[in-house]
Amino acid sequence: MEDVLAVYARPYDPTRPVVCMDEKPYQLLGQVREPVPALPGQDRKEDSEYVRYGTCSIFVWVEPLRGWRRVHALSQRTRIDWATQVKELLTVDYPDAETVVLVMDNLNTHTTASLYEAFEPREAFALAQRLEIHHTPKHGSWLNIAEIELSALTRQCLDRRIDNRDTLNTELTAWQHATNADQRQVRWQFTTEDARVKLRHLYPKI
Repeated sequence: MEDVLAVYARPYDPTRPVVCMDEKPYQLLGQVREPVPALPGQDRKEDSEYVRYGTCSIFVWVEPLRGWRRVHALSQRTRIDWATQVKELLTVDYPDAETVVLVMDNLNTHTTASLYEAFEPREAFALAQRLEIHHTPKHGSWLNIAEIELSALTRQCLDRRIDNRDTLNTELTAWQHATNADQRQVRWQFTTEDARVKLRHLYPKI
């Protein structure tokens, strides 16, 4: 926990940006019956019955101090998918950064080994050398700012049924552009000192 909190306490450095990532499964759902449109004084009416069109995985990348986000839905979340997303992060989003400091949970796909599974060793090594990885502790996903952004995304963009991944990605891109235009930053307030006082029950007893 203190490792992640120390990362969040670092001053902004564009050569070593701190980026948080998370992902969530999403169900693609369609309507069985057309909803009744909203009218003055009446809410939109939607039948409780729906059609499932499968699932996908939404990847969220956030640089809190810059106020930048990238979101995209993929059909699955394999090691290859994660590695491809990391390559885009390093070569498209941050081509000039010396190192990207990456905060994420320790899901089994979130390792540099995934890079070697996706790319030939020379390229995988070059990508891995530009990463400084910090994992949130088990049961400590609340420390991941990207999880907070996923919660905001769910409320603001995913509060309705979407039945295909193309439409979903169109909606995600619109949310991303609108949010990035606002440059809404996230300044983490919970410090290491706070943790040692308020969460002292989590520390080992000596």
